[in-house]
Amino acid sequence: MSESVDFKRVLLELMETPGVPGYEQNIAQKVESYFRRYTSDVRIDKMGNLIAHIQGAGSEPRPRIMIATHMDEIGLIVTKIEAGGFIRFSQLGGFDPRTLIGQEVLVHGRTQCHGIIGSKPPHLTTAEEREKAIPMHDLFIDIGMSEERVREQVQIGDVITIVRTSMELQNDFVAGKSLDNRASITALLECLEEMKHLRVEVDVYAVATVQEEVGVRGAITSTYGINPDIGIAIDVTHASMPGVPADFGMKMDGGVVFHKGPNIHRNLFARLTQVAKDQNIPYQVRLMQTPTQTDGRAIQITREGIATGVLAIPLRYMHTSVETLCYQDVKRTGKLLAHFLKSVDRPFVEGLSCYLKS
Repeated sequence: MSESVDFKRVLLELMETPGVPGYEQNIAQKVESYFRRYTSDVRIDKMGNLIAHIQGAGSEPRPRIMIATHMDEIGLIVTKIEAGGFIRFSQLGGFDPRTLIGQEVLVHGRTQCHGIIGSKPPHLTTAEEREKAIPMHDLFIDIGMSEERVREQVQIGDVITIVRTSMELQNDFVAGKSLDNRASITALLECLEEMKHLRVEVDVYAVATVQEEVGVRGAITSTYGINPDIGIAIDVTHASMPGVPADFGMKMDGGVVFHKGPNIHRNLFARLTQVAKDQNIPYQVRLMQTPTQTDGRAIQITREGIATGVLAIPLRYMHTSVETLCYQDVKRTGKLLAHFLKSVDRPFVEGLSCYLKS
């Protein structure tokens, strides 16, 4: 397949494809179809991670670089069916319960059932209740069926996803559900496309990981299996907006975000920033004094330790159904990553072990 691809359209498609932690098969199929544009060496491991191996142009043994982007999205799960057919639920990953009431959902039971999330009408709440966000245990899903019919179609443990049409806003902004982390999957695809025009001498392992939202589980197992020389995680990070401290939120359309801190190998950080300067790619730095809440946390401490870097894309309204970012930051991330891969050779990788030397 050599025809050009509009990767922004791909992102909009991926955002609407369901794939909650532990149930990523639908999104995995979509991502696999795009990975196969670049290599036939694509497999799914026992955990469900999707791994594409792109051989480098250099002589063997080539350095092994793993790029991890989680493909799971936050979701919900059925916990109880109550009298009248109302469905109680809990979360898979960290949903903001304040945003759930009134959402349209899809219950993935024996058949897919559309429903809505409801709660007690405001007319019947106390003054004290109206001053507080409605807790998740007071919300329920109504799929418009009798209790008998609901029990035929839905079981405890069935997963639930939000229904949301992806949308394009002004100034190349995109909004919808699951930009965390389908945006980074798309950045990886942009990287692989850019690599076609470069001489990359390392073996690249493009990995769409599973179950990041419930404990970076897929990154743990895939990193162990690949045992890379370098691991790079791509994820989203908080963007500037009302309520976010100025030193915490990154600028939308401000470029790639480099995490910096103990989770990040300082030589990788230096190389990534140098590549950004050489390619005139705008970038920002976010200080992370603790392990990052990304796949990079798991990559770094796998086996005897992996030299790790983390790239991030600024995102507003994280863990809601209206996450928003600027697509230019996605493209910049992909371009930066491709040129970083081009810059890596065996001497650089061997130098990573000299971690304590200035």
